[in-house]
Amino acid sequence: MNPQEEKKLWECCRDGSFEAREKLIIAYRPLVFWLAGKFKSSPSLRQDIVQEGMLALINAVDRFDPGRDLRFSTYAYYRIRGQMINLFERSEKRAPIPVDDEWLFAEELEPPDEDWLDVAASVERLQGREAAVICALFFEGKNPSDVAGEHDIDVSHVYRLRRSAVAKIKSWLEVKTS
Repeated sequence: MNPQEEKKLWECCRDGSFEAREKLIIAYRPLVFWLAGKFKSSPSLRQDIVQEGMLALINAVDRFDPGRDLRFSTYAYYRIRGQMINLFERSEKRAPIPVDDEWLFAEELEPPDEDWLDVAASVERLQGREAAVICALFFEGKNPSDVAGEHDIDVSHVYRLRRSAVAKIKSWLEVKTS
């Protein structure tokens, strides 16, 4: 599709044209298949990856602002890739580690060890959304999609904030132990 035709489609799409929206989705559909092919996954998950990518593409078309002087392919690439990565993270969720029943009913719990206190102090050093995301995910037991809804952010951003916060905590703990 040439740039003038695409620009006209974006204008029509912003004016509410369903046909223009559909043409844009179809024009960028190969990007979804190309990205899905970049991931190494089981054949049973491939269809789900493509489906997640198509949902992200549709969402990207609906949310894209052509006036921001950004190429749609760049914007869509990161939205689609993020959604596909979220699928992998959701599909690889691990079950919680079982705890002995006798520990649950113990009358006196031992005080936390020094390492646990270091982790708690490190979590308290976090600021802003990183702190809110870590507290919601790890202390309140919320799932990432709920946290994303509460903070009006994308689920992929919740995962990025979590990774960033965990990396900071690890670096703080490494400095303390060396």
